[in-house]
Amino acid sequence: MQNTTHTHCLRCGRTLTSAKSVTAGYGPTCARHIRHAERAVDTTDYKPHQIASAHELIEDGGIILIRGHVFAAVSTDGTETHLAHPAACNCKAGLKGTRCYHQLAARMLLAA
Repeated sequence: MQNTTHTHCLRCGRTLTSAKSVTAGYGPTCARHIRHAERAVDTTDYKPHQIASAHELIEDGGIILIRGHVFAAVSTDGTETHLAHPAACNCKAGLKGTRCYHQLAARMLLAA
């Protein structure tokens, strides 16, 4: 997990006050919504490592809603930023038409 601190919730934008929320990037209510959404999203088309990567991306605050259903998502190594949508992504896998963990993370956050 990253050692990044956030002053505002990455989901709703409210000011974060507790140390745990500042570290996580999400307030307790938004974190709960995200946990529930992660269980509700259909992951049958994804491999276990993709599911784990999507969880990690969300936990690290590496995916942020830009507008509508489009997210900015950081690559695994942190060197690139991709545009992710629940149905498409401009990462290497997404450009090949393969589902990627960025798309899964976007689905999870939109479900929340």
